Amino acid sequence: MLTKLQTNTARGEGAVSIIEATQILPFSVARTYHIYGVKTGVVRGHHAHKKLNQFAVCVYGAVCIMLDNGEEKRFYTLDNPSCGIMIPAQAWHTMEWLRDDSVLLVLASAPYDESDYIRNYEDYLRQRIKEDGHSCDNG
Repeated sequence: MLTKLQTNTARGEGAVSIIEATQILPFSVARTYHIYGVKTGVVRGHHAHKKLNQFAVCVYGAVCIMLDNGEEKRFYTLDNPSCGIMIPAQAWHTMEWLRDDSVLLVLASAPYDESDYIRNYEDYLRQRIKEDGHSCDNG
């Protein structure tokens, strides 16, 4: 679900959107990064995190975020810098650039840790089935 950020506007002076971590995020921010210089149509991500939670805001341009919980995929277009989206732990996700040179800002709950990544979708689905105790095939 998209989250509307507190935004203050001043006539002729633009807008300021605010992320107060203690107000809108269910985690402390341990790392921030931004992805840029990407061309339209490029899809990044293709992974899930075991424990890491993230909050993403497209501060310039437009990016489509796909979240997949192993049973359902949802697509969210980030094209307004006053809106962001939670990318929770255990969510398979991709990020598709809808405009050249869009800038995606990400706030993360932990420093980078390669061992937290699940990079193979079939492994991800097996892990989700194991955690949930059932598969989609047998109800």
